[in-house]
Amino acid sequence: MLTETGLIIENLSKTFYVGGRTIEALQQINLEVVAGEFVNIIGPSGCGKSTLLRCIADFEKPTTGRLFLNGKAIKRPGIDRTMVFQNFDQLFPWYTIRKNITFALSVAAKSNSTKERNKKADYYLDLVGLSGYEDLYPHQLSGGMKQRVAIARALSVNPKILLMDEPFGSLDAITRVALQKELIKIWQETKVTIIFVTHNIEEAIILGDRIFVFQSNPGRINKIIENPLARPRSLDSPEFNSVWEKVHVHLNFDSKKRKGGGKKQGRAVAEKPLSSGACFFDI
Repeated sequence: MLTETGLIIENLSKTFYVGGRTIEALQQINLEVVAGEFVNIIGPSGCGKSTLLRCIADFEKPTTGRLFLNGKAIKRPGIDRTMVFQNFDQLFPWYTIRKNITFALSVAAKSNSTKERNKKADYYLDLVGLSGYEDLYPHQLSGGMKQRVAIARALSVNPKILLMDEPFGSLDAITRVALQKELIKIWQETKVTIIFVTHNIEEAIILGDRIFVFQSNPGRINKIIENPLARPRSLDSPEFNSVWEKVHVHLNFDSKKRKGGGKKQGRAVAEKPLSSGACFFDI
């Protein structure tokens, strides 16, 4: 067991009670994430990936089990765990993008003066490539730019863990690849621990040190896959395809190759939630 250097989850289960129904969203989750690690969670829709992130953030209380961060039990939400969502509307529309960040700093009591908060906001906006856009409002930004601001705001309070719930899932392919590269650079500079949920196998391999492959009904860990690839990672390498196959096998999909070459890609897509039918692989 880790002592004081990361996240520990012990025997975590989460059950929802809805309209007389009992829904077991997560069952007996046990995992450890080392401080500074970048890990991915991948699995079909409805397998509890987002629920697990919400339990780590303490937005949801686990039905059973315990969570520890740096040796201390997680009992309430805190700025040591910040979250970035898939939705583009997570910014305050009435604030400029700089004010979105300084507001978070003010609430978190991370800076004592307006000047200090502005300086810190500008630092993080520069970190995500938005220097010069400080006075724009969210409605004036593209989806990718909004996600950059959300990442900057989440990092500005110096969290121990950055929880990312499919933050690039609604972006076009070109923007998605660009933000993946940006995120790796940010992670290497800040040394923050990142837990990143995705449906995309390629994204999981490009980003993560380890990949937690989930199954559904109930949500549970099927396999933890080590990613040995050196950075920067190339989709064309034989080693990349080898890791892809390992993830693919444990997602229980039939093999499919991407048109136009030997590289492989895809989303893990579930059957109807809470049923037991087969999953399929969507190119």
